Amino acid sequence: MLIGDVARRSGVSARMLRHYESLGLVRPAGRTGAGYREYSGEDIRRIFHIESLRSLGLSLREVGYALDDPGFKPSELVDDLIRRTRERIAAETELLTRLRRIGAAEPAGWEDVLQIVALLQDLGSESAGKRQRAALSSAEVPVEALVEAALSETDPNVAGALRWALTHTGERGAALLAEGLGSPTAEVRKRAVQAIAEIPGGEATALLRDALADSDIVVRRCAALALGARGVADAVPTLIDMVVEEANDADAADALSALASDPASADRIAAGLVDRLASGAIGASARRRLTEALADIPGDTTSRALADLSHDEDRAVALTATYILKLRNAR
Repeated sequence: MLIGDVARRSGVSARMLRHYESLGLVRPAGRTGAGYREYSGEDIRRIFHIESLRSLGLSLREVGYALDDPGFKPSELVDDLIRRTRERIAAETELLTRLRRIGAAEPAGWEDVLQIVALLQDLGSESAGKRQRAALSSAEVPVEALVEAALSETDPNVAGALRWALTHTGERGAALLAEGLGSPTAEVRKRAVQAIAEIPGGEATALLRDALADSDIVVRRCAALALGARGVADAVPTLIDMVVEEANDADAADALSALASDPASADRIAAGLVDRLASGAIGASARRRLTEALADIPGDTTSRALADLSHDEDRAVALTATYILKLRNAR
């Protein structure tokens, strides 16, 4: 079969077939009387093999190695191709994400594009200082980039700057941070809660309420402190647990005190603290912290509880309750 017929049958151009021959991939041994190349059935099968391997992403050099090396192991080649393909997809995905962020910023000209690119590069810099400066230039940084950076940032100063930047993004930032609450990594979910806590509005509050049911206790505690600052009584049980467990207990007690400004919440908080005090499952130090937490909770329920505790068998608890009662009576 002549080269033109082979080209039509295989879909490989005559020029490419000559290139294959120059590389030694195909070696048609036959010649017509007029001196033209003549391809055998075996040559045509080899051409199809070459095209099949090229379709997997192999270079022509790798194709030749695969076809001619008797010790060639296809499994190793396939594993290597999978690795390279994943790396290429990751690089292309990163490029696509960057292009989308630049497009979302609606640059007016190339100067704007270059400025956004520079800020995005700084957000991903190894220098904490550069990342912080980029965060503080948030007016020019796409919201998606700020959220991604906030969910991955480990430096506390940079993280604080990113959270500050996200406070200006409103519901758009909260909606994107909500995706972080679904991360399989607890640390990422914690960062999402910390960032959402800085964003005002009902949507952010609803997300924080959802985080109270998180499987990770640290995430739940962060959400409870944020909700306490927003006056959301749903946080009360978790805040009381924090006092018992001595986990940011001072902050938890402050949050309970703030919530107790509402009379209905004050009774609920006092009842919760008293119930935990009556539990035999907590130690003496936890009972003292619960007693101290009652100090800033107004209402008759608290006063009666403190009166009872002033006679507690634990002297430290009794003295604490007596002192608090004396302060309350002096007001």
